[in-house]
Amino acid sequence: MSASSPTSTPAGGPRVFQACADWARTDGLVWLYILKAIAAALLALGVAMKLDLPSPRTAMTTVFIVMQPQSGPVFAKSFYRLCGTLVGLVVMLALIGVFAQQPELFIATTSLWVGICTAGAARNRNFRSYGFVLAGYTAALIGIPASQHPDGAFMSAMTRVAEISIGILASGFVSAVVFPQYTGELLRATVRQRFSSFVDYVSAALGGRVERPRIEATNARFVADIVGFEASRSTAVFESPDARMRAGRLARLNTEFMTVSTRFHALHQLMNRLRESGSTVTVDALEPYFREIAPLFDKSGEPVLSAADAVHVAAQLENYRATLPRRVRETRVQLEADLDQQGKNADTRAARLLDFDTATELFYRFVHEMNEYTATYASLAVDTHSREKWVARYEPKTNLVAAGVAGLRAAIVMGLLATFWIASAWPSGANLVLTAAATCALASASPQPARMSSQMAGGTMLASVVGMFLTFGVFPHIDGFPMLCVALAPALAFGVFLTTRPAYMGYGMGYCIFLCFLVGPDNVVQYNPAGYMNDALALVMSMIVTAAAFVVLLPPSAPWLRKRLLANLRGQAVHACRSRWLGARGLAGLRNRFESGARDLMFQLHALAGNDAALRQDTLRWMFATLEIGNAALDLREELAAVKEHAPWRDAAEGTLKATLKTVSALFERPDANRHATALATTRAAIAACQGVLERIVQDNAPRETRHRLQRILSHLHFIRTALIDPQSPFAAYLNQPTDQPRTPPGANHAA
Repeated sequence: MSASSPTSTPAGGPRVFQACADWARTDGLVWLYILKAIAAALLALGVAMKLDLPSPRTAMTTVFIVMQPQSGPVFAKSFYRLCGTLVGLVVMLALIGVFAQQPELFIATTSLWVGICTAGAARNRNFRSYGFVLAGYTAALIGIPASQHPDGAFMSAMTRVAEISIGILASGFVSAVVFPQYTGELLRATVRQRFSSFVDYVSAALGGRVERPRIEATNARFVADIVGFEASRSTAVFESPDARMRAGRLARLNTEFMTVSTRFHALHQLMNRLRESGSTVTVDALEPYFREIAPLFDKSGEPVLSAADAVHVAAQLENYRATLPRRVRETRVQLEADLDQQGKNADTRAARLLDFDTATELFYRFVHEMNEYTATYASLAVDTHSREKWVARYEPKTNLVAAGVAGLRAAIVMGLLATFWIASAWPSGANLVLTAAATCALASASPQPARMSSQMAGGTMLASVVGMFLTFGVFPHIDGFPMLCVALAPALAFGVFLTTRPAYMGYGMGYCIFLCFLVGPDNVVQYNPAGYMNDALALVMSMIVTAAAFVVLLPPSAPWLRKRLLANLRGQAVHACRSRWLGARGLAGLRNRFESGARDLMFQLHALAGNDAALRQDTLRWMFATLEIGNAALDLREELAAVKEHAPWRDAAEGTLKATLKTVSALFERPDANRHATALATTRAAIAACQGVLERIVQDNAPRETRHRLQRILSHLHFIRTALIDPQSPFAAYLNQPTDQPRTPPGANHAA
């Protein structure tokens, strides 16, 4: 025992230190956030009381509305809250001035304004939507109580804005000064983790070690990463000059990740189709290239993680890409010789070469896009870089009809409750109406708004019980602001803790916000049990009515919304085939809107599917089909647009190419068996036409660039055709259905 004691004691020290470090990185951050939130709330309350504002509780409530674990979201949310508050203030003063003597018209116009703001909140994303929420909620918060005393409306509005501003400043001050947690640090960790995860996925997929379920799960995670990354990037710019200096590169990194992940998935899917169709000679010719990719992502045998080390990877990819065209041409010559030696007929020989050309074109584009992505990642190692000059941004796509329904629902709920208030003359009717406005707007941004509203109602009921104990059991026995803080802190800590647990976030939000509303002391404290009970009942009733409205009035979880969003997702492929190239960015802008729009809609559909595995799988298949065929259509249009001079070959092939784009877009617009067969037939005709043109220009000794352009066009057409007959795609259901069109034999993946 004595011999082992000296070694056991030192071993225990590192273990304790490691345990403490792990706690500090996990639960420690949660408790730090709880302490910061409580400190900010009490600071806002104290300042508002010191300034003798009429309702200090508003300042404290504001803290729990804007407080976030990281500083960036706090600053962003505060900025948009202040903007929304000022807009709501101006609108409400105008409405009070016009309809001060007509309460019915005032309530109707206020309901309409809240509905418009709720629709705007549903249409926008991240904290921009919060500005719309506050523009509507502030109008109700200021206007409804002030409408009962129009002569004091302006002063009431000014003091309410002052109280909200104090809450915003207190949140920002505590978040930035007390152990600040920066979104920029989270972004750096996310960028590093995503790069290494994607490299691992590429290496495993090219090595044939990835099954279909893992492909779907990985791509679903990538979609969530892309949407979450954009949300974090948009808030990080509020934190520091360093984040603003890299904002363009971070936006570019997200865009390039979307592009390279789409390219790689298209390549991987094509190789799977070639294996299933028995094109082993093509697969064997390409396998050596795939084995060369994984070592390019290493530096001295170690995986590259940091941006500084990525410089080495970018250089290796650039050198590899420079030698690729020559090596591919040599491999193609060898493949032609092998096919001749095997005695393949002309059709089979042409089909295998087309398979090879399509796969190598996708491979070359993947290497190019991966090189761009890696170079942008490497540029983050320095403060300034030429790659910062990037104007493309992630562009979310929210269904306009769904946003309109959310606004209409909010207006209806508010109108019904206001009618009840006027008819009953309930003293707490004002709280009933304005709380409904806030709940409708806040819950509309949630994937499950009815559940969120119900949870908020539960949290408010709990806050009512706790608040009654504090108001009538504790406050009469304490004196001074320090004792008030001691009494409030434990009750507030419980609610903040609930907000840190995703499953109970709605309960925590309702508890924190409305505990402050019910319990937060004013400078002139009134002990009115009847008024307290009426206010608590009004709060809970408004949330229950709102939850019922989400269930009854065109519920967002109903099949109609999924159908609309799925049509929007397919519509991205329609835009890729038809839309004009607007603005100076041209094709780059169109491709960026296509990529980000498809993934944003996928993210919404995935959240809507919940735990339904079948719906999730169906959504992923539509996303894959949209991205694969949409990108191929954009590539096809790019090749055609790049031909500036009058080219006879273009005149011969352009008609069939445009027909292909037209029929493919019609298929995505309204899928059915006939349109699927038509799209296949026109694609087959375009391939045949382009092959005929290619044979003629080869005989005429046309320039190499012309031949290569036609070969690339053929590759894009061939890829579209293989995607349309992929047994894993949503179009597979149409392959065996009777149609009016002649059909290619099942399993054929080339132009016969």
